[in-house]
Amino acid sequence: MKIVLVGAGSAQFGSGMLGDIFASKELVGSHIVLHDINETALNKMLSVANRFITEHKLNYTITASTNRKEAFQSADFIISSIEVGNRFALWEEDWKVPLQYGMEQVYGENGGPGGVFHSLRIIPPILEIVKDAMDICPNAYIFNFSNPMTAICTTVKRAFPEARFIGLCHEIGWLQSWLPRMLSLDLDDIYFKAAGLNHFSCMIEARHKKTGDDLYPQVREKAEAFFLKEPGYSDMLDYYREHGVFEHEEQFEKTKMQRQSKYEWADRRIVKFMLDNYGLLPITVDSHFGEYIAWAADIVDHRGILDFFDAYKIMLTKNVDYKINLHTSERVVPIIDGILTNSGYEEAAVNVLNNGLISNLPDWIVVEVPAIINAQGVQGMEIGALPKGYASLLRSYCGVYDLTAEAIIHKKKDYVIQALLANPIVTKARNVKELVERMIDQQSQWLAYLK
Repeated sequence: MKIVLVGAGSAQFGSGMLGDIFASKELVGSHIVLHDINETALNKMLSVANRFITEHKLNYTITASTNRKEAFQSADFIISSIEVGNRFALWEEDWKVPLQYGMEQVYGENGGPGGVFHSLRIIPPILEIVKDAMDICPNAYIFNFSNPMTAICTTVKRAFPEARFIGLCHEIGWLQSWLPRMLSLDLDDIYFKAAGLNHFSCMIEARHKKTGDDLYPQVREKAEAFFLKEPGYSDMLDYYREHGVFEHEEQFEKTKMQRQSKYEWADRRIVKFMLDNYGLLPITVDSHFGEYIAWAADIVDHRGILDFFDAYKIMLTKNVDYKINLHTSERVVPIIDGILTNSGYEEAAVNVLNNGLISNLPDWIVVEVPAIINAQGVQGMEIGALPKGYASLLRSYCGVYDLTAEAIIHKKKDYVIQALLANPIVTKARNVKELVERMIDQQSQWLAYLK
């Protein structure tokens, strides 16, 4: 097998993905190509990887290239995780500039006006990656880890419908963490199923594998008390210190002093609201769920969200060692193993074209659903109709994805304006055009293509 890692210069993505690959029994003997536009970071990762292979006597070969077309020659699998520009500086612009124009966003990373601008920046280079893959290795599977996931995958499948392009997100893993503790059961005894849109998904089924009993009534009964015990912000600071997030003790103490009280887990209120009014448990954290809903800003814990963002920024902007560990941290390698062995196992969440999998959402939208993994690839499982109230929330955001895709493919600023006017988060229309012009000027390095 030939596996290409796009964005491999990232210490977190590159070293983490290499550890996953090296832990696989099915991929032994593969050739891995590291690709990144940052040659310095790329060479550092290559050196670390070669040293690890030598020290552990692993049967892999590895090379690195800043030339994408060269890297893609004869590729079987492409795993991509990229971002453009300074992630947090641009995220704060996406989040806070629209606030000045009266658009109350919970986060603005994946949904709301901020999610639109994030999509407009990151999707064009991803389309270039996919175009090269379709020209050079059209049968390769392309696994995407970048956000905004639904916007990226929907646009790619519209521009390149034949691409074997699959989006992966680890948010589903929270159910594996929550449910056993909430229900006092072993994970092996619980079957769960979630479906919706990425970062806008709910658990739709939970049952006991041995008895077949419906476990959702217990979830509804126990969830509120369970989430009250989940770590608040101050607990998270202690956790981050233990795991080396802070560069030195003084940085930790300064941050701790700024946040004297113990704040609640930032998602608790919206989880409770969804359970009370829709009977469904959201699977997301980081308050992503509220990015897509107009009334979410009235529900969520704003201080908890801001505090989490501060800690998250510290965690992801600290210097990270290029260190490889033999483990499986993401789901892509088990999926590749399942394709190669025709295993037929059920993967909990993938992002694939709907095409009838969720009957009350448009066929053209990319949905997050379970999938069967076999020699034919990643086969999304048919869900049927989602509960009407929940489906109505999802449908209200689908038009935003449609217009965002059209804006990028056709390079039309008018579609950006219309995407914001269709956005549930935008409740004031007078300044939308001015906001779009302001953001294009401010982020012209990435948005100047819009006419």
